[in-house]
Amino acid sequence: MKKETCLSHAFARRQSVAVQVGHVTVGGGAPVVVQSMTNTDTADVDATVAQVAALARAGSELVRITVDRDESAAAVPPIRNRLDRLGVSVPLIGDFHYIGHKLLTGHPACAQALGKYRINPGNVGFKDKRDRQFADIIAIAIRHDKPVRIGVNWGSLDQELLTRLMNNNAAQGSPSGAQEIMRETVVQSALLSAARAEELGLPRNRIILSAKVSQVQDLVAVNTMLAARCDYALHLGLTEAGMGTKGIVASAAAMGIVLQQGIGDTIRVSLTPAPGGNRAREVQVAQELLQVMGLRQFIPIVAACPGCGRTTSTVFQELAQKIQEDIRRNMPAWREKYPGVEALQVAVMGCIVNGPGESKHADIGISLPGTGESPAAPVFIDGKKAATLHGDTIAADFEKMVADYIEQRFSIQ
Repeated sequence: MKKETCLSHAFARRQSVAVQVGHVTVGGGAPVVVQSMTNTDTADVDATVAQVAALARAGSELVRITVDRDESAAAVPPIRNRLDRLGVSVPLIGDFHYIGHKLLTGHPACAQALGKYRINPGNVGFKDKRDRQFADIIAIAIRHDKPVRIGVNWGSLDQELLTRLMNNNAAQGSPSGAQEIMRETVVQSALLSAARAEELGLPRNRIILSAKVSQVQDLVAVNTMLAARCDYALHLGLTEAGMGTKGIVASAAAMGIVLQQGIGDTIRVSLTPAPGGNRAREVQVAQELLQVMGLRQFIPIVAACPGCGRTTSTVFQELAQKIQEDIRRNMPAWREKYPGVEALQVAVMGCIVNGPGESKHADIGISLPGTGESPAAPVFIDGKKAATLHGDTIAADFEKMVADYIEQRFSIQ
């Protein structure tokens, strides 16, 4: 992963232990890593390769895949090989539940091809089998030198631990509420499992913790508690966030609060896609969250006004949309051709009220004429008026000016 620093120094990042996942560094002060997960049947090699590649092109730096049966475990090595041939180096995370110990033991090529294992202490095994099966997975991780994410999910909590903490709480003179005990169970499950992994020989720099819950305040609480009680790298995510704007708003609200405290080393936005929807949308949202918080830069920012009674024309809306779409489509190639282009700021404004001022603040900006204004569009470059556009080709002319500006400023000399 390219070396990168925080854009904003308004708050300090929590210092966690660095974990190497393939070529990607998680924690240790490294930039917050964006990850995602496929929803294909992993046994379908073609579909899984296509989706992993699409997620990686969108900017996912880690991609998790489901490994739930022998067929999916057997498919992991060919998936890895196909991705490598395509030049897609994104590390793959194997998501294991219930029989992970059997799959990793029975498919050593799968164990080697994965960049990291993800296990849930609540369903790695039950009763007397739990400790043994957990130990088996940790032993395999040590043998293959793989990091492990111990991912607690409150939908599948360790029931024995929960019952014990509930009983202990009930015996207190002033017992805590059920929600507080649930949060404490999530935190203790992660910490106890990590401690056990270390006892078994897995180094601290091969452990990542996550505490997945589905409510905003619970996510803030459990991750604040975890951060205060350990220095493991932490993965953030609101599980079952939901669809559309609800999932986006809930994820951004929850993780934004925690990230603002300097907590979190890698994130996923777990959106439910619309039927036939684009899985890469969750990557875009995660990137935008980190970018608007000043933690990462992924893509040029297009500032555009919301429109009002002064802006009856739709030209500025169409132009802003066109430029944003062009940027997203071209970014994979631009990252190589134009180093630093992700820092570009473009402004597309709809009238004279804030148009010239916003355009001057951007690297390149245009103020389109609003209702009753002169049919002219001043263009500002690096804070100075560079041209005034007229006529029916204003949008096309400005698009060309943006392309020329990128070429002149960011091309490799």
